[in-house]
Amino acid sequence: MHADPAANNAATALARSYHTATTHTPLSVRQGSQRLDWANQPAPYKDYLDLPALPLPTLPAPGGPPALETIAAVAPAGRGALDRAALARLLFYAGGVTRRLRLGATLHDFRAASSAGALYPVELYVAAGPLADLDAGVYHFSPRDFALRQLRAGDFRATLAEATGDAPGVREAAAVLAASAIFWRSAWKYRARAYRYCFWDCGTLLANLLAEAAALDLPARLLLGFAYDAVNHLLGLDGAREAALALVTLGRGAPAPAAAPAPPLAPRVAALSRREVAHPEIAALHGASCLADGAAAAAWRASAAPSLVSPPAGAVAPLPPDADPPRDALEQVIRRRGSSRQFAPVALPAGSLGTLLDRATRGLPADFVAAPPARLNELFLITSAVEGLAPGAYRWADGGLESLRTGDFRQSAGYLCLDQELAAEAGAVVFFLSDLGAVLARLGNRGYRAAQLEAGLIGGRLYLGAYAYPRLGATGLTFYDEEVVRFFGPRVAGLDAIFVVALGVDARRARRSGGR
Repeated sequence: MHADPAANNAATALARSYHTATTHTPLSVRQGSQRLDWANQPAPYKDYLDLPALPLPTLPAPGGPPALETIAAVAPAGRGALDRAALARLLFYAGGVTRRLRLGATLHDFRAASSAGALYPVELYVAAGPLADLDAGVYHFSPRDFALRQLRAGDFRATLAEATGDAPGVREAAAVLAASAIFWRSAWKYRARAYRYCFWDCGTLLANLLAEAAALDLPARLLLGFAYDAVNHLLGLDGAREAALALVTLGRGAPAPAAAPAPPLAPRVAALSRREVAHPEIAALHGASCLADGAAAAAWRASAAPSLVSPPAGAVAPLPPDADPPRDALEQVIRRRGSSRQFAPVALPAGSLGTLLDRATRGLPADFVAAPPARLNELFLITSAVEGLAPGAYRWADGGLESLRTGDFRQSAGYLCLDQELAAEAGAVVFFLSDLGAVLARLGNRGYRAAQLEAGLIGGRLYLGAYAYPRLGATGLTFYDEEVVRFFGPRVAGLDAIFVVALGVDARRARRSGGR
């Protein structure tokens, strides 16, 4: 970590240089191709060698309110109670193992939230106050055996409150969830660009978590403003190989007592792989986007951005959502969620696309934006097969589509997404672009984290929304950064490509439903 994190956070040339250095171009992708060392692939689970497992309760049958309502919730009333059973549901539907698939001779665990390359770099921790059936403490969540492992005994919510500069709701939260990333898990495949992927993966996981919190009527708020050392120390993380990315307050409880001392932790953890390859670019940007203490976190939160989405530059054609969208429960949708491997040559219903975009962009309960529906990312689309909509390039304008130009850009969509046929097959491909200059000016290097995480979270909502329909599917994709900006032309001048999600009629789901 650098000596003056607050000063480094303001030195935003580093975030810009990282983004440029990890840009995909047709040449860089072809020249940079590598053989993966499968024998050295990191283990997908963090295993503590000496800590006993505290099994979580068996889950009830999946149910709850409709997915298309909960994924859009930004301010739940918060009358639900957090206990061990509710905590189990939150952890399972955010990061649990939903099913096991046999591929050849190997069983693969399929988790609740999507992850690039199925590498699962995100780990979950919980700092709980005293719950009815769980002692106050700091715990690690193990998806492998669906259990908690206690790292510290006692109530440390006040420690997190101090680390956030007394962010609203932290001291009174029933528990605070922390999401971290083990960077090597993703960097094994994606190298220095993995820093972006870790935030995308964290965002898709948090989309599930926030939706499940809404389903349980628990207040929840996402925090990126916190002191680097204090949170990593509390969780027993070194801050380099594994580091905290985000906090989420969950529920309401009695106010936390004064912070207890937190001696250093040194738990024994199984090695991920034979050797790890360092990527200095990740360490440099992560260190330069840290906050030193609670006062710095409070100051950073005070700079929360208003919406950085520009107003329409032309006419906007309404794209109304479905009048009667599917009402499948969130937990059912998460259990069946997948990632499309082939889209059918069938048009995407316009109402379905309108519903997905509407639900995904209603705003986030997060400290890096002033208030919902403010956001840092704009959504641009290439539509190739949407009922009643001319193929072309569009910009989502919160309720409608601003047409940029019409034409058949199916092959362009495939090319922009690293020449992947899946993007060419999709009914619509959603490109997330952000004014990184404005984001970094307001939020410093840490704003780079926020832009990437927000894109992953909105993309995660699109995932969940697609699988709420009986035949639709979605998949996240990577892209040629500068080619995306070039394709959308003057309308995106000054913006940077952040993330991509493809949407369409999933070929396998369509076959299972008999083509209906």
